[in-house]
Amino acid sequence: MTEPDEQPAQRWDDQWADQPAAGADEPVSITAYPNGPLLVRGTFEILTPSGEVIPPRRKTVALCRCGVSTLKPFCDGSHKAIGFKTEQEPPAPQPPLSA
Repeated sequence: MTEPDEQPAQRWDDQWADQPAAGADEPVSITAYPNGPLLVRGTFEILTPSGEVIPPRRKTVALCRCGVSTLKPFCDGSHKAIGFKTEQEPPAPQPPLSA
């Protein structure tokens, strides 16, 4: 159960609504859900291409990966309607880019 000051993931359906958000002193975590969105937890900022902050209404948000959401950058569940599929195996780690 979430604490009173925590709210569920920002999306149309409540699939992850019962998962607690990270606290302000915790690092941001990003979880890629198979065939679904990226779930971002913690204290973070989302910026538009021009650098404007898109204020998240919650500490846990679902970001679109399928490209069809009408709420971009947030997920609206459209991935289900289009049958969006992710890779079964994660890609091999890449070496860090040198500066």
